[in-house]
Order: sequence, then structure tokens, then C-alpha cells
Amino acid sequence: MTDPGILQIGALVAAALLVGVSKTAVSGVGAISVALFAAVLPAKQSTGALLPLLLVGDVLAVSAYRRHADWPALLRLLPSVAVGVLLGAVFVARVDDAVMRRTIGVLLLTIVAHYLWQRRRTRTASGGSDTTGAPQGRTDTECGTASPSAAARTQHGRALAFGLVAGFATMVANAGGPAMSLYLLSAGFTMLGFLGTAAWFFLIVNLVKLPFSVGLGLIDTDALVLDALLVLAVPVGAFLGRAAVHRIDQALFERLVLVFTTLSSVNLLR
Repeated sequence: MTDPGILQIGALVAAALLVGVSKTAVSGVGAISVALFAAVLPAKQSTGALLPLLLVGDVLAVSAYRRHADWPALLRLLPSVAVGVLLGAVFVARVDDAVMRRTIGVLLLTIVAHYLWQRRRTRTASGGSDTTGAPQGRTDTECGTASPSAAARTQHGRALAFGLVAGFATMVANAGGPAMSLYLLSAGFTMLGFLGTAAWFFLIVNLVKLPFSVGLGLIDTDALVLDALLVLAVPVGAFLGRAAVHRIDQALFERLVLVFTTLSSVNLLR
């Protein structure tokens, strides 16, 4: 790992700060952290260096929002996520940095497009109404007028697809956040339910990823030294996120997630 310059260190500090913000407020800005690390460091090295900082953010997020998790939703996701992580580990071992970065960019943009299409279809089915003002947790209108059995099949199918993408993307480039964010938005979670479920999800998944990342050589001594310089920025970002989260309404929250995800995805295609 080459020694970054002053401007590059500044970008990495900003990225670490945004890790904290993403874990406690607007999940979509986490994709900017991924993009900044990938811009300063080689793609594979950036993945290893970012993971320990994400784990610090995960612990802070769980401590803040642990009571708001939806465990049935998590249990539906985890089997397909595990398969995605295994596929991602094989992929990382076989491709170069450019292919890895661009693959993630394409995946994330596809997810955004799917979410926008799904939201438009749901609004059309419900006569143009919006569910962003729903109470904490999830709404009851996920599939419009579909039967309970059809709704259940749709729910499990969505969990399978998003779980595979999230597991693959998080193993390859720590970019599972946008896939998970869009899954939770499409399932009708409001902010606290979203943040609590995502907090536990990423703590579990990032711990599972850790031995794979070490085995693939993504986390080494240089990465840990860099993390030691950056780690204090994560709780600062988490504090700022917690201070801001109750001032953000649900509609703005969704728009911010989508905008930041899209911008960061486009950057990965370079």
C-alpha cells in the first residue's frame, strides 16, 4: 500500500466520518465512503482498509438502534446473503481491481432502477398514495391489493434477490449498503426500523466477512495502521448522524439514500 498524501488523507478522514453518519443517519452516504476509499487506494486494498472502520460504525449503530430491528426480515435475508458473500469471495480472488469496481457500479445502478420501478408500480396500484408517513416499522401496503400468499411469495423473492446482491456487493467492495437500503425502503420501513434492522444486519455480515477478507489478503498490517489513524472520525460521524436523524423526514430520507447511492455508483464506473 503506497503512502497517501495530505489531500488523500483528508479524503479518507472524510470517508471515515461519513461511515459514522451512514450508520446512524443516512445510509446512502456510506456509498460515498466506498467511492472515496476506492479513489485513494487500489480497489482491493480499499476494501480491506474500510472493513474495520465499518465494524466500528456497526457497533455504534447497534448500540443506538438495537431496539428497532425487525428480526423476521433479517432472518429472511441472511441465507441468501451468505451465498452472496461466498460468491463474492470467489469473485475477489479471480478478478482485477477495475473489473471489481465497475461490476459493483453496475449492480448498484441496477438496484436503484429496480427500486424506482417498484415504487412507481406500487403508487400506481394504490392510486398515487405514498406510505412515507407510516408509523415506525413497516407499512401494510407492500403489494397493493395482492393476496396474502402472493404478497408472501413476492416478499421472499425480493429477500432472496436483494440478499444475494447485498452479500456479493458487500464482500467485493463493502458496497452492500445500497442494496440493503433499497430492500428496506421497498419493504416499507421507516427511519428507525430501517436503521435498527440495517445496524444488526451489517454487524452480523461484516463479522462473517472478516475471516474471508483476512484470508484473501485484503486486511494487512498497512491497512490496520491506516485504520488506527482514521478510527476516531467514525464516532464523531456517528454523533453527528444521531443529532441529525430526528430532523430528517421520511420522504427526504428516501431521496437522500437514492441520490447518494446513484452518485457513488456512477463514480465506480470510471
